[in-house]
Amino acid sequence: MKLTKLYSFLNKDLDAVEHEVLTSVTTEEEVLKMASNQLLEAGGKRIRPVFVLLSGKFGKYDFEKMKNCAKSLELIHTGSLVHDDVIDDAKLRRGDLTVKEQFDNHVAMYTGDYMFALALESMGSIDNMRAHQVLSKTMMELCVGEIEQIKDKGNVDQNLRVYLRRIKRKTAILIAESCRLGAIAGDVPLKKEQALYSYGYNVGMSYQIIDDVLDFTSSEEELGKPAGSDLMQGNITLPVLYAIQEDDEFRENLRLAFSRSSTLTKEEAEPFIKAIKEGDYIEKSLELSERYLQKSFQSLQHLPTGRPKQALKAIAKYIGKRNS
Repeated sequence: MKLTKLYSFLNKDLDAVEHEVLTSVTTEEEVLKMASNQLLEAGGKRIRPVFVLLSGKFGKYDFEKMKNCAKSLELIHTGSLVHDDVIDDAKLRRGDLTVKEQFDNHVAMYTGDYMFALALESMGSIDNMRAHQVLSKTMMELCVGEIEQIKDKGNVDQNLRVYLRRIKRKTAILIAESCRLGAIAGDVPLKKEQALYSYGYNVGMSYQIIDDVLDFTSSEEELGKPAGSDLMQGNITLPVLYAIQEDDEFRENLRLAFSRSSTLTKEEAEPFIKAIKEGDYIEKSLELSERYLQKSFQSLQHLPTGRPKQALKAIAKYIGKRNS
C-alpha cells in the first residue's frame, strides 16, 4: 500500500498545504527564486505536514492554523536538506542535481536560510507564544545537529550515545515537533500532546535508522544517489558503528582510510560496504529501529481511537517495513 493511502482523508487539506508551500517563494531575486523553487518542486513525502494535521485532529482542528504550521515545518525540513547537501558535498538528491551542485555553496546556504525565514514568516499568524518558542528551539537543535555532523565526520571513536543524539537532532526532533506543533495549534490537552511528541520522536528515530540501513541495502536507482553515500561522505551511521565496535580490523582500516581524507571514493568504500553487508550489522540496526517503533505504538495507547490514531499507527508500521 502507498504511504499516501494511509491518510487519504486528509487529501483536500494536504493539497491546500502543498499549494501554500509551492507558492511561498515571492522573492524577485532570480537565482534565489530558481534555487528555492527547485527544492520545493522536487516534492518528497511531505510527511511532516501530515503529522501536523493528524496531531491537530485530536483537538480543535482549525485548518488555517494547521496549514501555516504544516507549511512552516515543511519549509524548515527543506532548508535543512539544502544545508545537509553542502555539508556532505552531495551532488544528487532524489536523482536530481543538488542546489549546491547547480549553483554553488554560497547560493545553497542562503537558499536554506531563506527557507528558514519563510518558515518563521508563515508562523506569524499563529497567536501562541509557546508555538513560536517550540519552532525556534527546533531550528536551533537542527543547526547544532548540522555542526555535530561536521565534527563527527570520519570519527571512528564515537559511541552509540553520540550517534543517537545526532540523529535525534538531524531527523527525530523535526518529526516530534511536527506532532507537538499540530497539537499546540489544535489546543490538544497536554497529556495527549506529550503522547504525540513521544510518538513522533520514536517514529523519527526509527525512520532515520531505516534510512541508514537503506543506504547500504538499496540500489542507486532507488536511493537517487550512490549506495553507501553516507559512508563515502564520512558519516558514521548505525551499521558502520556496530561494525566499528565489533571488528577491530574493520575499525583500524577505516581509521586509516579517513586519516588520508574525510571522504572516501566509491572504490575505497567498497570493502567496508561489503563487510557491513556480510556481517550482522544490518540486522542489529533493524532491531534497534524496531524497538523505537514499538515505543511509538505504546505512545499511541494514550490517544483516543479514531481515524487519526489509526493513520498514525499505520504510518509507523509503514516506516518499519519501507524499502525506499
